[in-house]
Amino acid sequence: MRSVTLVIALAAACALPAQPPDHGKRYGRLLIRNAIVIEGNGTPASGPRDILVEDNRIASMVPSGHGAGLKADAGIDAKGRYVLPGFVNMHGHSHDERGGVPMPAEYVFKLWLSCGITTVRDVGSNFEKTKAYRDASRDGKVAAPRLFVYPFFGRPATPDAARARVRELKENGADGIKIVGIHRDTMDAMMEEARRLGLRVAHHVGVEETNAWDNIRDRTTTIEHWYGIPDAALPDGVQSFPSSYNYSDEEDRFRYAGRLWREADPRRLKKVLEGMAEAGIGWDPTFNIYEASRDLQRAQTQPQFTDYLHPALAKFFAPSRENHGSYFFHWTTTDEVFWKENYRIWMNAVRDFARMGGTVTTGEDAGYIYQMYGFGYLRELELQQEAGFHPLKVIQHATGNGARMLGEERRLGRIRTGWTADLIVVNGNPLENLKVLNPMNGGIEWTIKDGFVYSAPRLFAEVKEIVQQARAQKKPKPSE
Repeated sequence: MRSVTLVIALAAACALPAQPPDHGKRYGRLLIRNAIVIEGNGTPASGPRDILVEDNRIASMVPSGHGAGLKADAGIDAKGRYVLPGFVNMHGHSHDERGGVPMPAEYVFKLWLSCGITTVRDVGSNFEKTKAYRDASRDGKVAAPRLFVYPFFGRPATPDAARARVRELKENGADGIKIVGIHRDTMDAMMEEARRLGLRVAHHVGVEETNAWDNIRDRTTTIEHWYGIPDAALPDGVQSFPSSYNYSDEEDRFRYAGRLWREADPRRLKKVLEGMAEAGIGWDPTFNIYEASRDLQRAQTQPQFTDYLHPALAKFFAPSRENHGSYFFHWTTTDEVFWKENYRIWMNAVRDFARMGGTVTTGEDAGYIYQMYGFGYLRELELQQEAGFHPLKVIQHATGNGARMLGEERRLGRIRTGWTADLIVVNGNPLENLKVLNPMNGGIEWTIKDGFVYSAPRLFAEVKEIVQQARAQKKPKPSE
């Protein structure tokens, strides 16, 4: 009789807490039971496991049925579900307007969370506003991912001015720095000062004086997109631009960017990639943001546009000389063919870089070129699989690798005891089909950021409501 009583007591202790989590709340003890776990370090899925979260930390993780003493204030039954670390978006923008038209940052943040993104490296948004969002997210005052603020560096004229600018950004609360269009002498000076102050640097190289060899010499943290990498492997040191080329004309800029990789010398490119890997430089390729250049019709007719595209963003996407990335005035079949080849060589280069020991991350750069926040990120995962990476490696790029490039690998990007509770509960197997992560497919059920529990479907529904209200405001009122 005593043994029967003991069994009943153990069963009661192991039973899932009756109370499911409330949206937007952090619990003293939250229990996720029966989960198939993808840790985020490239190892295979395992489980089922029970994960105990205390406040904002993973307190323990044990095989399901072995946690008789695990009790909690709320619980999630993850039977048949996969649990991943929260995604790290290494190239995001906390926009609250597009082309001068207001658009609530809430729209961006809720899309990110509903797509499983719990950390965003914000590169180049409004510095003061993004710092305020960062603090509000940290304190749980707004439903938003954790933000790392990397403001634009600008273009100081001298090395001394560059050093002073680094100190200014550090004193004003920057987590890192984004550089673009910089000269070699000022880059060397700013990188020296940034290392001294412990600031990491993301470099959108562009077509400029510096290229990947400068990143290698100065040990920049990451290279964004791919500019500067094939440039460093050009046989004559400059691309074969036509005499009429104007970099400030974005139709010119992106048309001929689609012809750059084919001009890079493969042997030189191999040396560049080896140098990047040896220097510990991360590569954040953002395949998704240029996909319209290889298939414009696909980009313009994405199904999420029907109910979730904010009118301010829709207007910004339309061809315009005023808006960055809205360059599709006379885009031709020939342009798309060149860009398809561009992708093939580019994807091969990213895969080769990873095989050399280089660190690949995932970012979206959404808000431009027909890419919506969150959706662009999930498309990036698919494109990295297209590039030849196993889904386990893609998820590692999206989690553990991003955390490492942020210098946060001891607390973010993994499902591991002691790490921050950033978790995604997915109804489906993303290793079989990454499309289950798309919120229109309803795969992500819960996004847990820093211990705060969010219903992904609820967030997504709230995004739809934001869009409906914005569209209603644009409609003319019927005449009386």
